[in-house]
Amino acid sequence: MEEKYLKHKYDPIIPSKNEWPVVKLARERKEFVKKVSDLAEDRILDLADQNPDILKEELETTLYREKLRIKQNPWVVDPDDEGSFWGEVKASLLQINTSTDLSKDKKLQGYKSILNRITSRYAEEIASNFKHTHYKFTRSVVTFGFSRLLNAARVKGFKSIFSNQYTLQDKIQITGETDQLRDLATKGTVVMVPTHFSNLDSILIGWTISVLGLPPFIYGAGLNLFNISIFAYFMDSLGAYKVDRRKKNLLYLETLKTYSKEAIKFGCHSLFFPGGTRSRSGMIESRLKLGLLSTAIEAQRANFQDQKNDISGKVFIVPVTINYHFVLEAPSLIRDYLSITGQERYYKENDEFSNSYKISKFLFKFFTKGSDISVSIGKAMDVLGNYVDENGDSLDKKGRKINTRDYFVSDGEVTVDHQREEEYANMLGRRIVEEFHKINRVFSSHLVAFTAFEMIKDSNKKLDLFDLIRLPEEDIAIPYEEFKVNCHRVMDRVYELKSQGLINVAPHLQDDMDEIISHGLDNVGMYHAKRPLIRDSKGDIVTEDMSLLYFYHNRLTGYGLEKLF
Repeated sequence: MEEKYLKHKYDPIIPSKNEWPVVKLARERKEFVKKVSDLAEDRILDLADQNPDILKEELETTLYREKLRIKQNPWVVDPDDEGSFWGEVKASLLQINTSTDLSKDKKLQGYKSILNRITSRYAEEIASNFKHTHYKFTRSVVTFGFSRLLNAARVKGFKSIFSNQYTLQDKIQITGETDQLRDLATKGTVVMVPTHFSNLDSILIGWTISVLGLPPFIYGAGLNLFNISIFAYFMDSLGAYKVDRRKKNLLYLETLKTYSKEAIKFGCHSLFFPGGTRSRSGMIESRLKLGLLSTAIEAQRANFQDQKNDISGKVFIVPVTINYHFVLEAPSLIRDYLSITGQERYYKENDEFSNSYKISKFLFKFFTKGSDISVSIGKAMDVLGNYVDENGDSLDKKGRKINTRDYFVSDGEVTVDHQREEEYANMLGRRIVEEFHKINRVFSSHLVAFTAFEMIKDSNKKLDLFDLIRLPEEDIAIPYEEFKVNCHRVMDRVYELKSQGLINVAPHLQDDMDEIISHGLDNVGMYHAKRPLIRDSKGDIVTEDMSLLYFYHNRLTGYGLEKLF
């Protein structure tokens, strides 16, 4: 059966913008930021056991790391008073540390005062600057701009500027559990968790949310994207709060997690990329960052503590996979991946998305080529990874209703148990990865890249990955007929997996195999200067860049397809 995908725009589930949770949050921004700051402060004090020596150590560690960040890794988006603020923190710490007549309680009060200044600054920096007037304009610009590019590609001449012959839904296919998502978003709070391959993902998901008639979601966007003025405007307008991945200190991470948890508790639908950053290998993320994910679990527990036991207090997790034929940043991402030595290293963000001109050029090239994108919406789950039905009730593996609240109860009461919730976050992470693989949609480009790389690997069994990557491209040629046979084998297995509900496929994979291969070769890495796969003058399959071929091959890892070779 051919998979259906959305061909129209839905009506808004909440027509009045004043009723959107993000608009309500924006109205209370000042109070909300203070609440986040105070709660983060309390959490850090608990972690420090109200001990001035432990708190002093955390403050000094934060100060040291922040001074280092300002010196070694400054960004355009950083505020002008960074140096002076941390200079004042240093002076205040020095004053307390050198005072010999201060009691333990007085020292603690002094450290608390410094802590409050830092969490207040962090909370203000993280907080979204959402304005619904900007949101409407931005949404129109994105839709209008993308549609114009699309029609310019398909409709020749001056008329193309005004043509509505092709819509974004022709280009970007939204598939999966769209009706369930819309329905549950009227009942409880949705946390959408997509795969992350490109800096385009944020705008693409924002557009998808709009097309589905959902109110805007808040989401964490890398602060580095705010370096680029056009991205900064779009991010602010689409509901983004800022995540600074340079900041690894406890004080920042706790403030960020508190912001996310409180926003979900407030009822704001949220979106975060659980992989943390873009997939550098091209693989579907298998190890998720559980920090922000755990905030959904904390928010659910807090709702139960507040006696919000009905559907309005329920938090739903919705996995989403985004499929591209090519990823603009692939060359720099795969370079990063291959150069990782197992040690944590600093990633420079100076990739292909480094300025507005390059982004505009990419968008034009993308829309003037016949390449599709799909956004696959998975089945909704509760915060423990159980599927939920149309009423939002949780179901166990046998389809029986279960009460999520029971998982947070000890001795008849809903209790805070960080160790227990950490285990729940691990469980949820594993379930999201499973769902990513199930709703992943195989494109022709994935099929040809996977098959070609595995054939090259099979003919060079003694070489490890890095030796394979270094093979001279001129020495690699796969006879077309042999390639076609192997593509058939891989695709047959993919369809077996599909019948078991373990993967999905794009409609174009129903074509004749020669057409599928031709489509895959035309689309895989189409924008790159060196193409991962082409046919040479003899008709053989060759590569111009083994690293890129590996990147696109990786989209189909995790399904055991390697065993076919």
